[in-house]
Amino acid sequence: MKDPKRLFDFPYYQLETNPQKKALVTKYDGTWKATSTQEYIDKANALSRSLLKMGVEPNDKIAIISMTNRTEWNICDIAIMQIGAQDVPIYPTISEDEYEYVLNHSESKYVFVSCQEVLDKVKKIKNNVPSLKEVYCFDKLDGCTNWEELLEKGKDESNQDEVEKRKEAIKEDDLATLIYTSGTTGKPKGVMLSHKNIASNAIYSSDRLPIDIGESRALSFLPVCHIYERMLLYMYQYTGCEIHFAESLETISDNLKEVKPHVMGSVPRLLEKVYDKIIAKGAELSGIKKKLFFWAIEVGLQYEPYGQNGWWYETKLKVARKLIFSKWQEALGGELKATASGSAALQPRLARVFNAAGIPVMEGYGLTETSPVVSVNDMRDHGFKIGTVGKPLKETEVKIANDGEILIKGPQVMCGYYKDKEKTDEVLIDGYFHTGDIGEVDEEGFLKITDRKKSMFKTSGGKYVAPQLIENDLKQSRFIEQAMVIGEGEKMPAALIQPDFEFLKEWGSKKEYDIPNDHKELVKNEHVIKRIQEEVDFYNERYGQWEKVKKFELTPDVWSIEEGHLTPTMKMKRKVIQEKYQDLYDKIYGHKK
Repeated sequence: MKDPKRLFDFPYYQLETNPQKKALVTKYDGTWKATSTQEYIDKANALSRSLLKMGVEPNDKIAIISMTNRTEWNICDIAIMQIGAQDVPIYPTISEDEYEYVLNHSESKYVFVSCQEVLDKVKKIKNNVPSLKEVYCFDKLDGCTNWEELLEKGKDESNQDEVEKRKEAIKEDDLATLIYTSGTTGKPKGVMLSHKNIASNAIYSSDRLPIDIGESRALSFLPVCHIYERMLLYMYQYTGCEIHFAESLETISDNLKEVKPHVMGSVPRLLEKVYDKIIAKGAELSGIKKKLFFWAIEVGLQYEPYGQNGWWYETKLKVARKLIFSKWQEALGGELKATASGSAALQPRLARVFNAAGIPVMEGYGLTETSPVVSVNDMRDHGFKIGTVGKPLKETEVKIANDGEILIKGPQVMCGYYKDKEKTDEVLIDGYFHTGDIGEVDEEGFLKITDRKKSMFKTSGGKYVAPQLIENDLKQSRFIEQAMVIGEGEKMPAALIQPDFEFLKEWGSKKEYDIPNDHKELVKNEHVIKRIQEEVDFYNERYGQWEKVKKFELTPDVWSIEEGHLTPTMKMKRKVIQEKYQDLYDKIYGHKK
């Protein structure tokens, strides 16, 4: 069979090439329940037939809002797209106001929700969305039609020929989905992605995946409303992977051991947390075990691929893997062959230590507007270089503008922003997508990201500062959970820092300092401030005088998605954070209230 051209072709392609008994696997009430490739297609067709009876027309919009990744999501996805409608996945954790904005802007006619929490949010704003006809739920809930009723109605196959006609009419350049970027600033933008945008990205990304076709297991846990995880799901279907959906981020360690995945996606924030937990456990050891553990970490932090460090290093690495790192592999299920890290910059030390541990973390780069992958590392054929985001995918042209901005041309570049020609014209110029990121391509063709064009700022002395590099360094400290470098138009760079509260309490008890439990008190503690100053001084050494963080203030809150500090993909909302801590900002720069 030819490669899939449209997104709903993927399960059919799987049925012909590598049919799976466990195409989609979700845990319900403590039991994993598998859906075969054939069942997946049958249910999607039943739902399509039902949607046609409900009067769904080509180009109608149907929203899907789910707290967790689950089989139902994928069935809805295929059912909606194969009748020429478009789905609008929405981040479940955004505010009710944002739900209202996205549903109105997209003019969604129906909404599928996962659970009570999402249903409650939709109910509150339903009357403010004139286009919205009905809400359906995956869980069985009072006061909401269960989605299985639609499957039941769709068992009548009399209008299947209408489904087939709709499918045939859909071209690869037609719109497939609207993805609203959570945005670090302003209202979310609806990114229009065609079937070709995402299908080509899934197929070309699969070239970088070192797994056995038709015989691999994937664990899916990043939000599927984000294009990264969604593209991976099509790629897994294309390569005949079993897709297992993690129950939640809280259960991820149990799910890893149960599923024993060969492949999964990841984001730097998650890898940072895994690493910090491992280090914390190592710190609890004593005697020779502790020495061995931290010796292995030191070996790991010097890692370079392809034996570049020579035979003596490789000998030490073998010992470290056998004694220490093998336990890390077991914690991730023991069979992981690849995890691609995307959505934000990965600290090079994490790439080194995980790869040294035999856990292949390959950093990639992309944006919602590029469906999303532009480039990704690949361990094979010398396609891996630490500190880079790999080489561009097939048919992808990367050009660096005079000001250092990365420009992209390729089949994955979006059609534009929905109902927003002005913003589309700002970023799509002469066929190139202007990413807003600053980077360079080295002599071997590897792409390196150095900063966000938007986040770079000028001090009042006229010097440019690239905050992301400094923030990534600061976050390597065990004492610092989050850091945001500030100083636009000010005389010097400074930082708002969220300390690692748990680690500070452990550290304080070992030092026999009286560290308060209350965060508001903790951030004023002189021992804490002094210790974090030492960390800031240490990382400042790497930077020019104009870039050094001269002052900092500690924030008493944990920065989170729920409280609005972070986007759903864990990027900092700079404007929001600065507004939340305006008093600390004013204190740093001596601004009068």
